[in-house]
Amino acid sequence: MTATATLPSLDGRRFGMVSSTTSAVDPDAPSVFEYFERDGAIWGGYEGDTVTFGKFVGTRTGDTIWVSFVHVLVADGTVVTGDGESEIELTEDGRLRLVEHYEMHGLPQLSVCEEVPAA
Repeated sequence: MTATATLPSLDGRRFGMVSSTTSAVDPDAPSVFEYFERDGAIWGGYEGDTVTFGKFVGTRTGDTIWVSFVHVLVADGTVVTGDGESEIELTEDGRLRLVEHYEMHGLPQLSVCEEVPAA
C-alpha cells in the first residue's frame, strides 16, 4: 500500500457483490471476493452465483486498485478474462466498498462490492 492511501488495507477482507451491469446479482448468494494485499500488490479469488471460480492479481495506488482477472461462467463454462480499476470507498457504517470499472464483452461495465462483516 502506498503512502497516499487514506483507507485501510484490503488484506484478508471479503466483499460481496451488491450490483453489476454484467449480470443480475442473487442477493441471497452473491459472488464473494477474498482480497490479499502486501507492498502495493493485490491478489485473490472469488466464486458465486454466476462464476464457478475466478482469480485476480493487480496493484494498489492510494485508494485505487487495478486488477486483471479470469473466471469461469456457471452458465456454460466459458472462460472470461479482463481488467479493471476500482475505487475504494468507506460506507456509512464503516465498511469498505469497491466501485469497479472494467471492460467485458467489449463494453464498459460497473459493479459494486461491499465488505462482508466478519462472522
